[in-house]
Parts: sequence; C-alpha cells; structure tokens
Amino acid sequence: MAPGLPPAMERPHFIGIGGAGMSGIAKILAQRGAKVAGSDAKDSATAEALRALGATVHIGHAAEHLAGDASCVVVSSAIRGDNPELARAAESGIPVVHRSDALAALMDGLRPIAVAGTHGKTTTTSMLAVSLGELGLNPSYAIGGDLDAPGSNALHGDGEIFVAEADESDRSFHKYAPEVAIVLNVELDHHANYASMDEIYESFETFAGRIVPGGTLVVSADHDGARELTRRVRDVRVVTYGEAQDADVRVLSIVPQGLRSEVTVLLDGREITFTVSVPGRHYALNAVAALTAAAALGIPAARMAPALAAYTGVKRRLQLKGEAGGVQVIDSYAHHPTEMTADLEAMRGAAGDARILVVFQPHLFSRTQELGKEMGEALALADASVVLDIYPAREDPIPGVTSELIIDAARAAGADVTPVHDKGEVPDTVAGMAGPGDLVLTMGAGDVTDLGPRILDRLAK
Repeated sequence: MAPGLPPAMERPHFIGIGGAGMSGIAKILAQRGAKVAGSDAKDSATAEALRALGATVHIGHAAEHLAGDASCVVVSSAIRGDNPELARAAESGIPVVHRSDALAALMDGLRPIAVAGTHGKTTTTSMLAVSLGELGLNPSYAIGGDLDAPGSNALHGDGEIFVAEADESDRSFHKYAPEVAIVLNVELDHHANYASMDEIYESFETFAGRIVPGGTLVVSADHDGARELTRRVRDVRVVTYGEAQDADVRVLSIVPQGLRSEVTVLLDGREITFTVSVPGRHYALNAVAALTAAAALGIPAARMAPALAAYTGVKRRLQLKGEAGGVQVIDSYAHHPTEMTADLEAMRGAAGDARILVVFQPHLFSRTQELGKEMGEALALADASVVLDIYPAREDPIPGVTSELIIDAARAAGADVTPVHDKGEVPDTVAGMAGPGDLVLTMGAGDVTDLGPRILDRLAK
C-alpha cells in the first residue's frame, strides 16, 4: 500500500533541510516523487544523500533560494522569524508548514506507530523500522538518526506501517494520530518550553488523546512519570511493559553477553527469549517496547522477537568510531542526565576492567541551568572526564550559566574532571589520559561528535 503525494507537498522547500527531522521528511517526499528543494547552513553527507534522490540543496540561507513555484515552505521550531527565505515566503504568499504537519500528512492513510518519551525515541523507532523490515513488512519510517544497516534516517516503504519519532520538545507530537503510541518515559526537559511536570503531563495526555479509536498506548511500567501518565489517560487501551511485577508484558530477565543482551519476557502467558544486539539494560527495555507495540498491531511476538536481533544500532547511539593505540572511541548522543547515566552504565557493563574516559559537551544553556548538578553526578560514573563549553544550538547565553556548574557538581561527586575550552586541544588532552584497553566516549548532542576521528588520528600517532 503506497499512498500518493499530498498536493501541498508536490514542490516543498525545506529551511534547514539537513537537520535530522527535516531531512527524513524530505527524503520520503523525494522518494514519493516530490520536487524537493531546500537550504542548510553547511554542506554535509545528508545534503549529498538528498541530492542523490533528486533534491536541490542550497548551502546558506538567502531569499533567492526559494523558488517562486514552491508549493510550501517547511520549517522546524528552530527556524527564527528573521530567516530570509521565511520572509520571502511571507512576501510571496507561499504557505509555511511546520515539519510535524508535513510528517502527519505523510502518515495519512497508513498505520502509524508514534514513539514518544524523554529518552530512547530514536533507538526504539529504529528497532521497529529494522525488525519490521526484516519481517518483509516494508514499513516507511522517519527517525532522528541514521541506522547502521540501511544507513539512512528515513524510507518510503510500500507497506502499510509508518514508524515515526514523536517529538515532545515543542509539542509537535500533538499533530499525529497514531494507531499505536509508545511512551518510554516522562521527565522534565526542554525547559525553554515546559515550566513544570504538570505541563509535561498535560502535553503527553494530549498526545495519548490523539490515538485513533481502537488504538493502543504502550507505556513503561518501570518509569514513575510514565506510570503517572497511565493514571491520567482516559478512553484508550493501555498496555504496559517492563520489569515491574504488574507489567502486562513483563521482563523476566536481562542477561548481558558482552555487547549484546539476552532478554526473556512473559507475554500473553508465554515466555519468549530473544537477543538484543546492542549493550545496556535501557536498550533491552526499548526492544521490549518495540515488541509490545508490534503485538498491538497484530504481529505475533514469536515472529517479531527474533527479528529484533537484526537491529545493530544508530549512529551516535554508542556507535564505535574506531580503535587506535589499543583505545576504542565510541560516540554517544546522551545529553540529559538520565541518558548519560544509562549509556555509562551500559558501557561499564560491557567494558569489564577497562577505564572509561568521557569527553562531554553540555547541550543548551537552559538544560545546563536546570540539570547541571545531575549531569555532573552522572559523569562520576566515568573514570575521568573532559568537559567542554556549552553548545548553544538555538539558544542565547544565560548569564552565570556555564559548564562550571557541571564541573563543580562532578568534583563534588568525586569525579576526575578536566575542563577544556578549546575543542582543538581535546585530542592531545585525551591522548595524554588514555592508555591501551581504555574506552573513550564523546558525549553530547552538539558537534562533539566531530572529535571522534580527530582523537583517533591523535592516538594513532
């Protein structure tokens, strides 16, 4: 079943087309036959991949990049009002569409699975995309990271299932109408948009209320925030999963096996054991969420469970970048304390006696202001850390908010922390700290990922 192209999306122009969420939508539209164009601040492998699909990608933002025959302009919440292409759209009367509306249009007529939660969305969405593809169901998917196997963050499949990340950061997940919605966890994050946990709960309640009649809400039974959500939602079928005794799909065991885990669950009175091909308890639980969602769509767990082993990871989610001088360098997207703790615990379980060294780049001033202490405490799980300056992304600086908040908290928790303000000094700093057998994690949601190859080059010398 392959839906047609929404008329408003026949000639879309994307501002920030190289972004993780934007590029996925652009790829699917190109694969459906749309005449896709867009611009981005810098050239990238993503831009090249879009060009290979026939898209026109401009580097830099300028009014003349927007063609007069564009059917719409697609933007994300990160695009500022003074963008010249956005101004040209207003002058020309070209409709402006938020990326969430564009994604919702792509899901229309299909059976959507929307994956939400403060952490784990990309991994769980990816697990579903890979395993459903392994079963020959040919799903479409839009993911916030590139899969290891297909090497892409999006695909237009000819099956009836569409798997998508549902982003709560700007409430854009309220636009979707899924048949199955997954909520992995509910925590306070995105402090520029949410002032309290009550606001977070209200937002997730609205998302749950968007589930189509007869659909299912799949929720973690282990996470306090997710359990609170189940008490708040009404008029929707809820299926819980996790290690809690009262979980509908109960995890009986998670057994680490090096960089893999063997998971046993009790589902509909049957014990099912399967392999998760990435390390860490949190990834094992994400796989159980995927298994539960597939069951809600009518896919037998006995078929889905072995297919989950085909998932080998997503770029930037504990991705091995290489080895030099006996030191492995791994890239982690973790930028919230819960994510940082989960990835460090996963690596501790897989590392044995190896030392774990972290190069951490805080992401956003607002997040650091609210969670700097917890970030520092998470870094205490490493043997030593290098902490960089805050990556601002879309934010302006906040007076008094610097990475020193994290460094002070980490030292108070007993951590060995070295501040480095110039990213160019990091390879030499790490080379002076690391020895054969050590693991180095570049951690954060900003451009810290670029340091992995440079660290490897320095270690090789």
